[in-house]
Amino acid sequence: MSSATKVVNEALEWSAEARFAVYYAPSRDSAWWRAGSEWLGGDVESGVPYTPPQPPTLVRAVSELTKAPRRYGWHGTLVAPFRLADGVTPLAVLDDARGWAQQQAPFNLPVEAATLGDFVALRPAASEGEAAMRELAASALRTLGGLRAKPSSADLARRLAAPLTERQRTLLIEWGYPYVFDEFRFHMTLSSSLEAADERAALVAWWHDRIAGLGPLVVDSAALFVEPAPGEPFVLWQRLPFQTGGVAQQ
Repeated sequence: MSSATKVVNEALEWSAEARFAVYYAPSRDSAWWRAGSEWLGGDVESGVPYTPPQPPTLVRAVSELTKAPRRYGWHGTLVAPFRLADGVTPLAVLDDARGWAQQQAPFNLPVEAATLGDFVALRPAASEGEAAMRELAASALRTLGGLRAKPSSADLARRLAAPLTERQRTLLIEWGYPYVFDEFRFHMTLSSSLEAADERAALVAWWHDRIAGLGPLVVDSAALFVEPAPGEPFVLWQRLPFQTGGVAQQ
């Protein structure tokens, strides 16, 4: 079976309720992809399961602390999951996403582990990196925003019931998600919500040491992820390589 036929067949298998997302995911051959996939217990591109490492300072198993992010796979959101507008096909999304990616230039992104609210995540280590990821996400959203279905009344009501600022409410209504453009904060989630501050601190400390060995993230591609049907685990469907050339520093 050719790769093109495989792409078409996969798209035909998905539910009409499938959701699509543009995520940053480290290159499949990188140490960062292996490290994050191991941490979350599996590679969402190949389907290979992993046994997560176990920091000695943790009482609970890592698999218990990562249930929420595990369903989404190792990623950082650029365009949040969306359903397709009437008449839009998965292949149309793929074509537009590839065209967008080919206009992007690679760069390095130094990161740090931090507590964000009650969960732990990687985030850009400097304001320049934060700005670069915000610009990248905004560009992707503007390119693909016209392909998404408007949120249902129920979805919109559920999200509007959350504690949002007036700006976030406006963005939600216009773009289907409140944390876009100036409200966007790039991160790669490492844990579920954790009540215990000592667990969060232990994860931050462990990842601090890991980051020292892994170095910066190389942002040289994005990826289309798919939730095939509501509640199912996300899969990495297609990689979206950026234009070739040198990698700029951030």
